[in-house]
Amino acid sequence: MKNDSNNRVPANKHYLSRRVGWIVFIFMLGIGGYLALPSNYYLRRALIHLLPKINQYPIFENRVVKAGSPRPWELSEAYNTKSIPERYLPRFEELGTVAYVIIQDNRLLFEQYWEDYSPESHSNSFSMAKSIVSLAIGCAIDDGFIRDVDQPVSDFFPEFKGYDGKALTLRHLLTMSAGVDFDEAYSSPFSPTTQLYYGDDLQEIAFGMKEIDEPGVNFIYQSGVTQLLGFIVEKATGEKLSDYVSRKLWTPMHAEESALWSLDRKDGMEKAYCCFNSNARDFARFGQLLLNNGQWDDRQLISPAYLAEATSPDTRLVYKDLGKPNHCYGFQYWILDYKGMKIPYMRGILGQYVFTLPEKNAVIVRLGHKRSDTYTADQHYPDDINTWLDAAMDLLQ
Repeated sequence: MKNDSNNRVPANKHYLSRRVGWIVFIFMLGIGGYLALPSNYYLRRALIHLLPKINQYPIFENRVVKAGSPRPWELSEAYNTKSIPERYLPRFEELGTVAYVIIQDNRLLFEQYWEDYSPESHSNSFSMAKSIVSLAIGCAIDDGFIRDVDQPVSDFFPEFKGYDGKALTLRHLLTMSAGVDFDEAYSSPFSPTTQLYYGDDLQEIAFGMKEIDEPGVNFIYQSGVTQLLGFIVEKATGEKLSDYVSRKLWTPMHAEESALWSLDRKDGMEKAYCCFNSNARDFARFGQLLLNNGQWDDRQLISPAYLAEATSPDTRLVYKDLGKPNHCYGFQYWILDYKGMKIPYMRGILGQYVFTLPEKNAVIVRLGHKRSDTYTADQHYPDDINTWLDAAMDLLQ
């Protein structure tokens, strides 16, 4: 009889192979079970869609921010008579610009679109929405729903009792100096920022923040803080955030298109810290509102005093990451100095910007897929901003 023992796979190898197979199966089953947990809904969605994109609003439930009185921008006599200088175009294209709009003297001076984007195309604001929430707070103060920016958060939500005897106030939320434990991490699928974006329970995350430090000391950028401001607007006014912004700002500013504000779930809460989906022309209206000192037509939409404070940095705060006084952040608005001009601006993580240039009576909007990863050494802002401002200087009258 022929001995085929040399051709056989040893029994222990069969055993090991089966064991590894079962380990892999059990591991995958465990992963599947973990992802299937209701609390990990956000993680399943994050793994499917990976990184946030500017056109993801269809994957979320959305609430309409109605444009109740549309009025197109009047065109400047110099409308689109100039082109973006060629030396800037590689940067525009490298960073995936989809819209670039300039308003000057309350007229549309220039606009250009890329890919399949148009004047009507919706794009995610990302953190530019934080400035919109700040404006809503200002309106609520004007309406008497909120006493002032120094009103304690505990007046609306007693859960936030303050730290070591010092009350947490709306000012602390507005200036990102709340002293809470929210971790603003974008790369981790387990971070609260990812849970805010892909999750279905904004209240659980916002109200899960713990007060761990004295408020009003350090500027630490935290999206969860803006989300809490959104809940305060809703609690104070008795209206959905989208409805209040539509009534107080979007409709009286004569936005051409209704916007979409993404929610955590059907009939849920707006992602107040991000996800206001609109177009470049209508985003520009927020910049024009600053130029108008809060007025539109003959109607005062928001207090000029509030806007002045919102667009000025609170230098009493320490910019924690830099270890020096805060010179770049007000009430959910960024501020920079460009060629001697103080420019307040709205900013989103993928290069969404609305710049207000009072000295030029102009507004610049840039929307796109990316922004620079390099920050300026002196003012610590993404250095692609210089491209958008430099190009505008060549196009402005």
